[in-house]
Amino acid sequence: MNNGWVLPDEVLRDAPAYTPRAGELADLELLLTGAYAPLTGFMTRADLASLGRRGRLADGTPWPVPVTLQVPAALADGLDAADPPHRALVLTDGEGAPVAALEVTDVWPVREGVAGVGGTVRRLGDGGHGPFQRLRRSPEEVRALLPPGRVLGVIADRPLHRPQLAEIAHAARTLAAHLLVMIPLGEDGTGGLPSEALVRSIFAARDRMPPATVIAVPLARRRDEISDALLRARISAAYGVTHLLSTGEMLSGAGLRVLVPRELAYDNRDGQWRWREDIPPRNRRLALSQAEIDDLLDRGFPLPEWHTPPAVAKELAKARPPRRHRGLVVFLTGLSGSGKSTIARGLADALREQGDRTITLLDGDVVRRELSAGLGFSRADRDLNVRRIGWVAAEIARHRGGRDLLPDRAVRAGAGDRPGDGAGWRGGFPAGPRRHPAGGLRAARPQGPVRAGPGRPAHRDDRRRRPVRGADRRRPGRRHHRPDGRRRGAGGAAPPDRERLGGAQAPAHLIPAHRWRLPPGRHAR
Repeated sequence: MNNGWVLPDEVLRDAPAYTPRAGELADLELLLTGAYAPLTGFMTRADLASLGRRGRLADGTPWPVPVTLQVPAALADGLDAADPPHRALVLTDGEGAPVAALEVTDVWPVREGVAGVGGTVRRLGDGGHGPFQRLRRSPEEVRALLPPGRVLGVIADRPLHRPQLAEIAHAARTLAAHLLVMIPLGEDGTGGLPSEALVRSIFAARDRMPPATVIAVPLARRRDEISDALLRARISAAYGVTHLLSTGEMLSGAGLRVLVPRELAYDNRDGQWRWREDIPPRNRRLALSQAEIDDLLDRGFPLPEWHTPPAVAKELAKARPPRRHRGLVVFLTGLSGSGKSTIARGLADALREQGDRTITLLDGDVVRRELSAGLGFSRADRDLNVRRIGWVAAEIARHRGGRDLLPDRAVRAGAGDRPGDGAGWRGGFPAGPRRHPAGGLRAARPQGPVRAGPGRPAHRDDRRRRPVRGADRRRPGRRHHRPDGRRRGAGGAAPPDRERLGGAQAPAHLIPAHRWRLPPGRHAR
């Protein structure tokens, strides 16, 4: 079915094309589907000025946040809002396929090299493509599927574990409402989970939900949490939601109520989730935090069944494998002759001898000759070369992971931020010869132990010495006591982590080292 608007061939042929950023593409899709009604396009200067003063559009309609499009100034110079043949701008997706046409009615400078454009958008063709496209329905289609009466909306921006499922079931039962689950696409969820993996994890928990309608919505986060929550409430209302379940602050807007549930805990007497204050402390297990869940997955331990349904745990383990099974990018940078290639070849040879990983070595000189031929050694050309290396490395190591630092902030934005679901990044600076500010070379600073003591020579660079924590408080031959007078390691109440992780059954690697409790009579050596 083709319900899009088709521009004349001569206009499409001559109109410039531009690929918006990810957040702007999400706004574009919501504009095209009608989820941003009454907005029909990107805001103009009049709308932005009225929104900043009154919180309303220029026509008086209440609206929470700006919805704008920014383009390069060189592209904006070729647009003329007064000339119909020269005011069309074709908006494309990341692969260059046309998505919509913008009829520009306003152009203004934003900052040096960037301009803002506003105007009405109209779809080109019959829609886009991508995973789970069948779940991307317009608000009109969703409202036609919903039964009459109350509709409980849930924005599932993170996997649903047993506590969240219990909250959803309790709210739907209390309101006697139909459940609408909205899964945000186009951004990484909590813990860097790809949106496709988030959808699979939500469907893995569907058999434990009340009867529900599941859709995918392109939602991009705003910097302001309040504005983000208000915008999500308005979008939910456009899809027919009357009550919205939230875990954040109590906010209301767009004519619907936002519900904030009470904290649940696991009752080990009968295996049910109840309100935390209704369970005795000795029978209470708190829900795992996101950091604890990530730590279990990173170490390769299964998520406990009392907290996570097995089907959801399986999807999360597939999406976030243990660190030892992920791809890894080691990024070495330094001056010429500092030993980058020598260290890289030695590391690659050692890893090949182990045989646990497949290794690809990208040498800067080889990449410059094969991939970046024609680039010089100016700052712009060197940055472009690094970004290309980062892109190739991320494509090679596509096994989902984190990112680390790169030497230059601008280069990091292009290379280090590239692998959203790719490899882990580790930046390295070879300790080779260093150039003196006045010119020439000098030897690298000697490295050695930081602390001094018996059998530990002092650091050869006094500026790198750090004091031993607690050295001024400890005395030989004295027992060390807690502030309350009890000797360290003499027993007592379990640390708070025991309640969260289930008393004596808590895995030791999840309890911070400074909270470990030794048996009576045993002391740390």
